[in-house]
Amino acid sequence: MTDIDKIDHRILQELSGSGRLPNTELAERVGLSPSACLRRVQTLERIGVIRGYRAVLDSTRLGRGFVAYITVGLNDHTTVAQAAFETAISAAPEVVECHNITGSVEYLLRVEVSDLGAYKAFHADTLGTLPQVNALTTFVVMASPKDLRA
Repeated sequence: MTDIDKIDHRILQELSGSGRLPNTELAERVGLSPSACLRRVQTLERIGVIRGYRAVLDSTRLGRGFVAYITVGLNDHTTVAQAAFETAISAAPEVVECHNITGSVEYLLRVEVSDLGAYKAFHADTLGTLPQVNALTTFVVMASPKDLRA
């Protein structure tokens, strides 16, 4: 466990909202001098609390406005079957997230495609052809009133 104080938490909160915030403005917002603020940010990066910075993309403007979550149950629960499934899913550009989960299924996928037709093709031509897959359940995203992913 890393010792993170209140100022570090404020820095992380500000950077989570805007990773491109200039250090001088960040320092002002958290009540530090620019040099002290920069040292703290660099420490948070060095110890791995800040793992990177990303651009937040608008999937709809990129032609990927159809979003679905899919639970995937495997027919074989071995390490080899999981590795083969994960390799296949890593190669699928439609899958933007893949999580190995607990419960009645093994995986939760977030899929982004242009429309229902593109989803149907992905479902049949990619997921439907994987020999490890036993069960699929799709949840179509209708709206995302809260989404803090960066």
